[in-house]
Amino acid sequence: MKPLRMKPHHRQGPRGFSLVELMVGLVIGLLAVVIVMQVFRLSEGMRRSTSGSGDAQTAGAVALSMLLFDLRQAGQGLATANTLGCSLSLPGGRSLSNLGPVVINSANVAAGDANTDTLLVAYGTGNGSPEGQRITGQTGSNTFNVPAPTAYSLNDRVIATPESRATPCALTLDRINAVPTSTLSLATGATGMTNGVLYNLGQAVHVAAYRVSGGQLATCNYMTQDCSSNAADNWATIAEGVISLRAQYTKDTSATMDAIVDTDGYNQTTPTAYCSGTDGWSRVLGLRLALVARSGQLEKDTVTAAAPDWAASAALPINLSGNTNWQRYRYKTFETTLPLRNMSWPGVVTGC
Repeated sequence: MKPLRMKPHHRQGPRGFSLVELMVGLVIGLLAVVIVMQVFRLSEGMRRSTSGSGDAQTAGAVALSMLLFDLRQAGQGLATANTLGCSLSLPGGRSLSNLGPVVINSANVAAGDANTDTLLVAYGTGNGSPEGQRITGQTGSNTFNVPAPTAYSLNDRVIATPESRATPCALTLDRINAVPTSTLSLATGATGMTNGVLYNLGQAVHVAAYRVSGGQLATCNYMTQDCSSNAADNWATIAEGVISLRAQYTKDTSATMDAIVDTDGYNQTTPTAYCSGTDGWSRVLGLRLALVARSGQLEKDTVTAAAPDWAASAALPINLSGNTNWQRYRYKTFETTLPLRNMSWPGVVTGC
């Protein structure tokens, strides 16, 4: 028997991908890349939208909290018939033409960006009565007698007002320049103040201006700087990304005052006297405020078709057209109506 012989096995050479296989693989790879890029684009868009909104939210919240801190104290120590609407001479030769707890678009404050408002906030920090003390007599132009002189301290800022309000009403922010004893010694003083009132504003009188300039909320301390000037050294930035500030007074415009804000009592008309029909300082009960913050991310396409609205858009619209590429940013509007507690505590004022 012949032995079985195995048929020799011939090994085939390596085979490559055919052109069809390569094309199919390439198409699948491209589809995978397109899908991945699409998912990435959507994810990145959502991230930018979220982070941009978060930036605006943070900037606006910080700016508004700083404003509200001052506005809640506006008028402390000086919200009376003897002081409001008067001119007030400040240290360093500066002066206010119309003293008020908060003045919208004051002539004493340099304007900010177009279509935005400015605020001038004033208040004292004294611990005495907001109604002041009666000046019982004078032994000199700068020596005053009051019932409780020890209620004052060295370097307290004070305002002396005459018994009858003068026309025009011009006052001076004075200073106690000696430790009080049985009398008070003032740095400047004034004659004819017997039976008038001396108001104690404490040692840290706050007179601050606020404005929006160059996409920033900036403030100026009127006690040390000239806020009517645009000089950069006079203004300090307190919040980035704030592009609009709008404000209105809230007033009691009833023929007979009832200390309730009326529907037609929202406007920017600044009173010039304490009692002046239905538009005096006695009728101002609060402030309506809108602050607009912008994200820091410039988007590729239009993401904001129209400027934000607020309660007073019909009369005072938020206009962002002065800002380059404004439609390619995202915005957050902060709006509040704030009672001015130092204006509302007297309630219904007789004679106004």
